[in-house]
Amino acid sequence: MGQPPSADLAARCAAIELLAVDVDGVLTDGVIVVDDRGVESKHFHVRDGLAYSLWHRAGKCSAILSGRWAEVVDRRAAELKIAHVAQGLAEKGEPLRALLVELGLELRQVCFVGDDLVDLPVLRAVGLAACPADAVVEVRDSVHFVTTAAGGRGAVREVVEVILKLQGLWHGLCGAYRVPAV
Repeated sequence: MGQPPSADLAARCAAIELLAVDVDGVLTDGVIVVDDRGVESKHFHVRDGLAYSLWHRAGKCSAILSGRWAEVVDRRAAELKIAHVAQGLAEKGEPLRALLVELGLELRQVCFVGDDLVDLPVLRAVGLAACPADAVVEVRDSVHFVTTAAGGRGAVREVVEVILKLQGLWHGLCGAYRVPAV
């Protein structure tokens, strides 16, 4: 965070308990590789993986809401311990609302990270809307926070770091990674 956060961003971050993200263009760079056997692969960034570890260590919930379905997403979500995964969604609002009922949370407690037009309805409804730097302009113009990182290049890590820092949790969670002074 190069500049001090606005009071609005700090207030929004204070309430966040659920991080929900799109996959293509957020957790990945948006490129879909299909080999000659029809097997799909995607590129995920390791920094986003560490971010999920810290997020869960803070006792927070996480979810994936994706318009497409891919087996590799289920595999990566399992590695990252993302408990709530919904793929192949034509619309993301109802699945999110159902999850909130299950978790006993409100929309104001949700950060959603999306990158394209299909994400706008959810982005407009949640407490903290975020997007990667390379999201479409309509999304960038509609969110509370735009990362400096592109999708699939640590954008989710940046969102997690901002939220946890503004909640006063970041330094305690990162204590194990500090190199002792010599």
